Amino acid sequence: MPYVERDGASIYYEESGSGFPLLLLAPGGLNSAIPFWHRMPLNPIAEFSNEFRVIAMDQRNAGNSSGPIRPDDAWGMYAADQLAVLDALGIEKALMAGCCIGCTFILSLAKRAPERVVAGVLMQPIGPDPNEPGYFGPRMWTPWGENLIANGAKVDMETVDRFGHDLFDTDFVFAVDRDFVKTVQIPMLLLDGNDVAHPKVTSDEVAALLPNVERVHQWREPETVGPATEKMRQFLRAHTPAGVK
Repeated sequence: MPYVERDGASIYYEESGSGFPLLLLAPGGLNSAIPFWHRMPLNPIAEFSNEFRVIAMDQRNAGNSSGPIRPDDAWGMYAADQLAVLDALGIEKALMAGCCIGCTFILSLAKRAPERVVAGVLMQPIGPDPNEPGYFGPRMWTPWGENLIANGAKVDMETVDRFGHDLFDTDFVFAVDRDFVKTVQIPMLLLDGNDVAHPKVTSDEVAALLPNVERVHQWREPETVGPATEKMRQFLRAHTPAGVK
């Protein structure tokens, strides 16, 4: 199986198709891993591997990936893993699509390495729900950490707790602030969220702040999946660099 080794971690990825690179950053929260794509009504692996070089990956300590955690720069740790996968494949720039926590990963990369992100698809971005303020809190990361330890990870719960707070103590989309999002010139396509982990208020705010954004309000219902898939396909095609197949 293909892995990238870095910083004491093993990061698993899969490739399918050919063409311009499309990096996928999966849903699943702290368990963000490739199999979650196959549970989604719109699965970019199935839909776009006939036209793009699709790279999907398991985030650190999810799926087949493992490694130590950094409680002082958690989002930076994930971004470095994602860039390491691109580097290992010789990819300088990529289209990106992320769902759930994957949206935050894209915005984090847009801040840390904007030259690598050609365009991004944000599918139901995460954010705090004012009606459920404790959702992104210890009740999320404590069982995740307990499972890591039960499976032999060399980490203690104090470190897990610091890691969780480093990820989720801020508001909005967690990895970047509103002032930064106002400056992002990278083209983005936003597919709205509408539940406790992906509240509509977050999608509304992201759409209002991003200077260069297109939006799809409905995409999960059976009758909307087809049109949303076609919209996403046209967006990715439109932002594939000229002359690149």
